[in-house]
Amino acid sequence: MMNLERQSATAAHWTEKQYGNVFQSEASARLLLVAEAALPKASGLKPGAGSGLLGFLIAHHIAPEWELENMVVAPTARRQGLGKRLVDALLAAANATNSSSVFLEVRESNAAARALYEKAGFKPTGRRHAYYTSPLEDALLYRRTLN
Repeated sequence: MMNLERQSATAAHWTEKQYGNVFQSEASARLLLVAEAALPKASGLKPGAGSGLLGFLIAHHIAPEWELENMVVAPTARRQGLGKRLVDALLAAANATNSSSVFLEVRESNAAARALYEKAGFKPTGRRHAYYTSPLEDALLYRRTLN
């Protein structure tokens, strides 16, 4: 996941420890969605062996809300609907927990992600000045109210 995330300049760059905390049993409720491309059966490898990570989404459930914490789609898999499927799966999970909303922040320069979120019904709610570093950039805040 870190290797994929490092390929995306606009992703939230987490440390190995932060990714490890996602998998801690004591961690608060988190959702990890993973999209992989498996090698053809002719490769002779077992299912899942040697598969390639195409994308992932990590969200944190802080009842009654969810926070989309990190999402990355591989450069080779972009513009094929994978990001939409990941966001749709998060929204379905949030609805299944009777949550009130999903919120996130995104780099101001990340036009593709902003368009994806807006198309999924997220509305801009604010700005965090100089929130991101390398490069220094504002974060735009979005929220999607659920039924």
